[in-house]
This record gives sequence, structure tokens and C-alpha cells, in this order.
Amino acid sequence: MTQFRPNFLPMAIGSLPYTDPVVALDKLLRYTPDIPAWPQLPDRTFLENMYVQYSEGFPGVVIKIDNARIYVDRERDLDPELEQLYMRYLDNDLEAGVLGVDYAAGLAHFFTHRFDGVRAVKGQVTGPVSWGLTVTDQNRRPILYDEVLADAVAKHLRLKAAWQERELRKLAPNTIMFVDEPYMSSFGSAYIAIEREQVITLLEEVFAGIEGLKGVHCCGNTDWSILLSTSVDILNLDAYGYAETLSLYPEALGAFLDRGGIIAWGIVPVQDEAVLMAESAQSLTEKLDAAIKLVASKGVSLDALLASALVTPTCGMRTLSEAGAERALGLLADVSRHMQQKCL
Repeated sequence: MTQFRPNFLPMAIGSLPYTDPVVALDKLLRYTPDIPAWPQLPDRTFLENMYVQYSEGFPGVVIKIDNARIYVDRERDLDPELEQLYMRYLDNDLEAGVLGVDYAAGLAHFFTHRFDGVRAVKGQVTGPVSWGLTVTDQNRRPILYDEVLADAVAKHLRLKAAWQERELRKLAPNTIMFVDEPYMSSFGSAYIAIEREQVITLLEEVFAGIEGLKGVHCCGNTDWSILLSTSVDILNLDAYGYAETLSLYPEALGAFLDRGGIIAWGIVPVQDEAVLMAESAQSLTEKLDAAIKLVASKGVSLDALLASALVTPTCGMRTLSEAGAERALGLLADVSRHMQQKCL
């Protein structure tokens, strides 16, 4: 992979409120032309829900579109399907990771586009912790609590990520593959019975299938030292609401930056459209500048922070209106430009 310089470039997280992949990609190319991401369109069909989207081919999976439910039927004999998954994993058979057009219309359209002059193209896959805690068995028990299925989840998602990256590499030499882990914001709570080492093991299994830059996204507070201790290259956080929590881990963050790590600062708030509409490019630039200086005040090199920054929305934009999504993308591009003028 050629040298990648983040330079406060704008980058999207994934989901958008559109249902037409052509419209969605046009918006992304307009506002994030340097690092286009393929658009996830969960309002188009339940199959594009971020958990259903990567379920195709998983042993025992059942999708009920009429009542919007996905689960794994443990009452079936899963051994033949598990054996097939493990064989394809051992053979590195990336065709096992195909995302069909019914599950990812935005990706199918992305593959038809030319990407001349981009810095990188971005893909994404739901992470094993979030996927394994959201997808349950027929009795609504998260499959991550089943040792066999938890391991299968990581291997399944590794194949999904590796297939996607292989196909994206045909479009541009530089790829960024994100592993989205919203459920990491609940790590350590009474609601999630999972240990630090299991999180790292599951993530590293997926990361091992990614050859280019690999990122992880968490849109809430978490123990950032866990994610920073993995082999991840890009850490994406909700810097609008949680920058202070990142400052609590200066040693782990410093080591991450020393090895070339990149921080993607999620500064454009997209969880609440009213909050989004109340902000301006200037106010968000000032908030991002303050967040970076706060982290630097804890002993992390300011120069390293400035040299390793991307800017993103705080999360995916599925909950916004179409007008709200376009405003968010416009603010993202403006904040990127302001930070480049200010810091580079």
C-alpha cells in the first residue's frame, strides 16, 4: 500500500437515509471525493440492516423480513454448515464472503464506478462483537455467548471483509476497511458479559483478513485502550460527545500514534437532527480544535495528533432526513477544509 496521509480529509461512516444507490453515491462523491465509501441503505430493505447485511451464508441463519427479525436456529443440526464455513475459511475461499446485490445495492453500484485520483476507497463490515450480540438464537440468546458460534462469527466476518477488500482493490490501489463496533460502547456494563481478551481475539481474527488500512468505529464511550491495543490502523470515535474519554488513555494513544495510527474524529453530530441543524462549520471546527488540544494536554504529542487526523460524522446517517444528511455531509466537507487551512 502506498503512503496514506490523512490530512484532515473527510470520510463517511456508511449508512445514509436514501433508498436509491445512485443518489446516495452521488452525494458521497460530492462531499467526500478523496475517500469515497460505498453507501449502506438500510431504509431500502431489511436485508440492508447492518446486521442482516453480512448474514448471508452464516450457519443456521434465518431472516424474517415480514417481522424484521434475524436469528440463528440452534435447533437445526449446524455441524454440516459449520464444517463448510471452516473449510472455506481454511482454504481462504473469499467467494464465501460475497455480499449479494439484494443485501448491498450501494456496493453493487459502487463497483460500477470509476475512481480516478482518489486517495482511497472505503468499505465496512459490522464487527464480531456487535454482530454476535445483536444476532441471537431462536430463544433470543446472543450467539456471542455460544463459544462455537462466536468463533464462527469472527471467521465469517473475516471472509466478508476480505472479499469486499479484494473487490474494492480493483477500483483503487488504496483501501480502508472499517469494522463497525457500536456495541463496544456497552463494554464493561452489566448488560454485556464479555472479557477484554475475547474482544481482542475476535477483532484480530477479522483484522487478519484485511491487507490495507483497517479501521474500527465506535460511536459511544468505551475502554479505548482495548481497541488501541489491537492491530487497528484507524480509530474512529464520536469526538463531538466523547473526546474527553479518549484523553483518559494518553499512554495507549501515544503508542498507537507512534506506530502510525490515525484518529478519525467524528465531529459532525448525526444522532439528533435538531442538534445537527444548530451547528455550523465554524462551531464544529472550534469544537474539534478544542478536542484535539484537550487530548494533547494529557501528554499526547499535538504534532502527532494533527498529522494523523481524518474527520467524519459521529455515526452513520440513517436516522436523518435526506436534507439532514446533505447538511451533515456539507458540514463535514467544510470542517475538513477549515482544519486543513488552520493546521496543515
